[in-house]
Amino acid sequence: MHVLILGGTTEARALAGLLHDRVRVTSSLAGRVASPRLPAGEVRIGGFGGPEGLAAWVREQAVDAVIDATHPFAERISFNAARAAATAHVPLLALRRPGWVPVDGDDWHPVASLEEAARALDGLGDRVFLTTGRMGLAAFAACPQWFLVRSVDAPDAPMPARTEILLDRGPFTLDGERELLARHRIDVVVTKDSGGAATAPKLTAAREAGVPVVVVRRPPVPEGVQTAASPEEAAAWVFGPGGAQTRSS
Repeated sequence: MHVLILGGTTEARALAGLLHDRVRVTSSLAGRVASPRLPAGEVRIGGFGGPEGLAAWVREQAVDAVIDATHPFAERISFNAARAAATAHVPLLALRRPGWVPVDGDDWHPVASLEEAARALDGLGDRVFLTTGRMGLAAFAACPQWFLVRSVDAPDAPMPARTEILLDRGPFTLDGERELLARHRIDVVVTKDSGGAATAPKLTAAREAGVPVVVVRRPPVPEGVQTAASPEEAAAWVFGPGGAQTRSS
């Protein structure tokens, strides 16, 4: 059996580790990070050329099942995967870590997009901790606030005129996030609802400091695609009764 895992997320790497001793696993990484953490099994880097290219690759490589374990905000590849799986007639699963849930004391401001997040900053604060990654900074380019932008790799222009870049990779600690907010005098945080524990400490630190958080809601999974909330659930989908392995045999 050959399983294609799309994505370089923590969950994708964990899933590859669970599967590679039992089936052939190929993990496909987008190539946007200069030094990605590589999963177990085979790895390919780069795009497929849209849903048609992905469907052709699935057929050529005799892929039996596709698992979309991309970042919750990788909307384009998720929809390409849904179209490609339907075209190639292979089962598809979306592995999505649960989103964050506010607790007492949180001052969250949910928005639907980065552009809406930029507009929401007016009146919330003048020193912004922007943790949405290096893509999409153009949405904030016209903002007058000062920004601390944290990302794994250096972002490209356009970006806000008053920007300090912090190159770092999670997981992050609560003590570290507390110190960062205090040292940079942050008075508003902007984040995507990525979910997971690796970057969640910033939310606790913001709550403790009374700092508002602008939270960009995640896009929906393509209609009709089955989902799993953990690598273990995804592995059970592959090997369980009626799972992908059964359907491919």
